[in-house]
Amino acid sequence: MSGIIGKKVGMTSIFDAEGRNIPCTVIEAGPCVVTQVKTEENDGYVSVQLGYDEAKEKNTTKPLMGHFAKANTTPKRKLVEFDPFETTLNLGDVVTVDIFAEGDYVDVVGTSKGKGFQGVVKRHGFGGVGGQTHGQHNRLRAPGSLGASSYPSRVFKGMRMAGRTGGDRVKVQNLRVLKIYADKNLLVVSGSVPGAKGSYVILDK
Repeated sequence: MSGIIGKKVGMTSIFDAEGRNIPCTVIEAGPCVVTQVKTEENDGYVSVQLGYDEAKEKNTTKPLMGHFAKANTTPKRKLVEFDPFETTLNLGDVVTVDIFAEGDYVDVVGTSKGKGFQGVVKRHGFGGVGGQTHGQHNRLRAPGSLGASSYPSRVFKGMRMAGRTGGDRVKVQNLRVLKIYADKNLLVVSGSVPGAKGSYVILDK
């Protein structure tokens, strides 16, 4: 397994060789710097930590400044650990979009758009209580009955109800890499990717 950190640019569409219009997402992937190489002897497991996106020194803690100084790099805003790469990486190495090839399939992890506190119609797709006859009043978007009365005298856990929606970690699997623009660090993948424009995403091969 190997991967890279990126930023969602936005959505567009391209035509394939057969003339089909394919919706796709443009991702600015890397360049990422290897900020730590974890080993079984020192850390108890093996992984590679990558850093992405420049951060201001005044917004970076002194321990992290020392952490980045070891890798001989500037402060980074986003740090993510990945499973060991197919090639051996050393502290300070740069990982670019070249680790992918057109036709590869990737998994993309992002944070979905936060929508605040929402009702059951928007959050779970409820249809409301029904028609407006027989004295129904302001019940069109209501959840309806939630549970029994005398027994069990409570609402079961996991009941689909109103609540905070979005802002969750979401993984979308098996998106095909359609185009790679290495000179601009851009990756075009098929389909949609969770998150707003400019939000961080993690790509895994």
